[in-house]
Amino acid sequence: MQIKRVDHICIAVRNLDEARRTWEPLLGKDKPDDVYIDEPEKIRVARYWIGEVGFELMESLTPDGEVARFIEKNGEGVMLVSLNVDNTRKAVKELQEKGYPFIPDSRGGFVRPFRKGEFAFLHPKKLNGVLMELIDDDGLESSGSLLPD
Repeated sequence: MQIKRVDHICIAVRNLDEARRTWEPLLGKDKPDDVYIDEPEKIRVARYWIGEVGFELMESLTPDGEVARFIEKNGEGVMLVSLNVDNTRKAVKELQEKGYPFIPDSRGGFVRPFRKGEFAFLHPKKLNGVLMELIDDDGLESSGSLLPD
């Protein structure tokens, strides 16, 4: 497995619009670089580019979503660190062989599609409580799923 870079960091928030008003002045931005809804993950996201690293604010779309459950258990804050890898499927296989557990999706698989690539979640119980994501998507550019500001 080749790690290319830190891809993005996700902050779980209760209210995306309020969080944007707090974070955008700090980040020197007047709007996100990308806003999208990920229905399978039940989240609404505002992404900002800080150099080559994405900084994401994530709000749950439903009370039973992972972001909502994270906030209920831990409060708002850093939820996920994502590493950009050369190939998600190969990275998952390699890490499974080394005993790293992955979180299955609703179908029981570990690798999920996203835009032009794929991603997988490593279970935080193995990584000092940190939810890690592996993603091989070099193209986190805007897609047709953008929302109006």
